[in-house]
Amino acid sequence: MAMSTACDQQAHGAACADCECSATVAGLPRCGPRRGFLQALGVLGAAAALPACTSMGSSGAAPRLIDTHHHFYPPEYQKAWLDWENARKLPPNKQQAAWSVEKALAEMDKGGVRTGILSLASTVGVWFDKGAAEAARMARLCNEFGAKMVREHPGRFGLFAALPMLDVQASLKEIAYAFDVLKADGVGLQTNYGDKWPGDPAYRPVFDELNRRKALVYFHPLVASCCGRLSVGTFPAVIEVPHDTTRAVVSLLLSGTLARNRNIKWLFSHAGGTVPMLAGRMDYFFKFLPHAKSIAPEGYEAEFQRLYYDTANATHPASMAALLKLIPESQVVFGTDYPYVPIGTQATAIRRLGLGDSTAQAIESGNAIKLLPRLKG
Repeated sequence: MAMSTACDQQAHGAACADCECSATVAGLPRCGPRRGFLQALGVLGAAAALPACTSMGSSGAAPRLIDTHHHFYPPEYQKAWLDWENARKLPPNKQQAAWSVEKALAEMDKGGVRTGILSLASTVGVWFDKGAAEAARMARLCNEFGAKMVREHPGRFGLFAALPMLDVQASLKEIAYAFDVLKADGVGLQTNYGDKWPGDPAYRPVFDELNRRKALVYFHPLVASCCGRLSVGTFPAVIEVPHDTTRAVVSLLLSGTLARNRNIKWLFSHAGGTVPMLAGRMDYFFKFLPHAKSIAPEGYEAEFQRLYYDTANATHPASMAALLKLIPESQVVFGTDYPYVPIGTQATAIRRLGLGDSTAQAIESGNAIKLLPRLKG
């Protein structure tokens, strides 16, 4: 898939506020949501607004949190990404560039995270405009690096393996390698691939195989190339990233993928994006679909309630209230979005929601252990 010209460099100014996002890589926009989001955090002082973690790792207590939304960057992948951005004169992401295994472990200890489940997060996926073969090679490289982290630091990491979704057959091979050889905990997918969302019929063999394996499938959002211009004055991470999670959920729902693959455990980032707020509208309008009973045999809300959602950068009281009004607490797992969001702010925010100790503990680790029993300490 060819890449068009990059976004105008000036569009990547403070908070990427006016980015047009006209350029794509394999159909994906070049205005990375991460960069603008981090700059905004600096402007707003969001990290400073929350107190440091109190009774987590920094107090000397044993780390107890399980972070299901924890990013990592193998050196070759990191270099390819930074080189790709440098060639386009894009400002570097300092948090990403400074990542290391040692720093991740130190931050986990400080924030009280016992185990971080590794996954990639990139607006350029694993292909870097070099086609399906490079995507397969890079996915394998990243998965082997992640599996090595799991082996070398027992109990500290898990792995959501990347798949080279540009090539379905290569993806099927990587599923077998990830589970049978690397013993991955699940797979980590993007919410779309070149404006092709996961309910697309092309991906049916991938989900059929994941269903056969009763896999945990984690989705991380990015800005769809179709919609990068719709951010109405703000950078895409604010509006378009959560909306793309919703698009992915709807794609899986309306295509019948959720109904067909009852053995898959589905996990979505950032409290499901805008699903909690739009659930009522979807329930009303989707009732009129002629195949409503086949795609949602127990109703649409029941389908939403079967999914799992992480809390990464979604711990604002309003976000959590909407999520927990829609779904049972058993479907919510803790996530941080590290290194893009500080671990401590997310850990502290859960305890400041007034959820009650049993609910907080379930979100912090209990629900993740039910999803991944090997994490039981």
